[in-house]
Amino acid sequence: MAAGVALVGVCYGFARFAYGLLAPRMAADLGIPAGLQGVIAAGSYLGYCIAIAGAVLATARWGARRAGVVAGLCASIGTLTVALAPGPAVLALGVLLAGASTGLASPPLADAVARWVRAERRDRAQTLVNAGTGWGILVSGPVAMLVAGQWRLAWLVFAVAAAAVTLWLWRVVPGAPPRAPAPRPRLLPGPAPGGARLLVLALAAGAASVTVWTFGRDLVEREGGMGPQSSGVLWVVIGVAGLAGGAAGDLGRRLGVTALWRLLLLAVAASTATLASTPQGLLAYGAGALFGAGYIGLTGAVLVAATRVWPEAVEAGVGAGFFAIAAGQALAAPVAGLLVGHLGLRGAFAVFAGVGAVAVLLPSPVPADDGAG
Repeated sequence: MAAGVALVGVCYGFARFAYGLLAPRMAADLGIPAGLQGVIAAGSYLGYCIAIAGAVLATARWGARRAGVVAGLCASIGTLTVALAPGPAVLALGVLLAGASTGLASPPLADAVARWVRAERRDRAQTLVNAGTGWGILVSGPVAMLVAGQWRLAWLVFAVAAAAVTLWLWRVVPGAPPRAPAPRPRLLPGPAPGGARLLVLALAAGAASVTVWTFGRDLVEREGGMGPQSSGVLWVVIGVAGLAGGAAGDLGRRLGVTALWRLLLLAVAASTATLASTPQGLLAYGAGALFGAGYIGLTGAVLVAATRVWPEAVEAGVGAGFFAIAAGQALAAPVAGLLVGHLGLRGAFAVFAGVGAVAVLLPSPVPADDGAG
């Protein structure tokens, strides 16, 4: 469990979402305009989409440990490539590789929990491992503040951490054979009640979150007047609040899936709107906390819902759900970059807050929500 949390932390918190944390410094040093920032960010999500299909097949063929180690290696190589990038092209390649690590990580970890954690603790374990994203974001903020403007040094620290976690995962995750000996592992989970609704909601949730992840630090510094230290603290707040997203499994049982989805989507939309209107002071930090809890909770809800909708194809179901989240982000990131150029940062945030608000109206992934999750 601890190694799984750590792998999610380095893949998501470092390799994927640290791009938005360090983007202002990298853009200034390498001469990257806002539109190109959005395109490079989309590369991270595109890498995820490409890798997740391979992760589903790799988990079925090799087992969770080997597939998880591949994810860690991809995070290590991707973050190292970003650290050494001489220009935007190599930077984009590194971001693509780093983003691919997240797609490689989720299916094997979900499969490992489904295999080795007792049934009554499984939902909680899935969402706690998924909340490793919060730990990664929590650590990346102080690293960025400690190295000040030395963004290359921050990425080197991330690369070393990813390599260490990869070794840890190899040592502690059981090396059991794949669950099913079928010669053709399932890449797609197949049709199931609620499956299409789940994927549409996941796509919308990914799109609604993209401005904060890509331009959040830009917004509070350029529009809110925050300095590098204060904006770094905002990232820490997002990470700390994201740890609360580990309660998504328990909340789903208490509130019912429909109420949980709507509550978390409202949190993402409201936090984005608050940052658009007030990107400074305590309100900005409060919005960051609301966003962290809402977004990580949403990804945990996708994970748990996928394991229930497709119980016989856990790795494929989780892969499909997380693919939809990343696809929403990949499609939305370039649009966000263009909107920043035409409407400004606040205008772009307001538009994507509206996307989250509309997503609240979408049907629940559970056909008949009985309030028991």
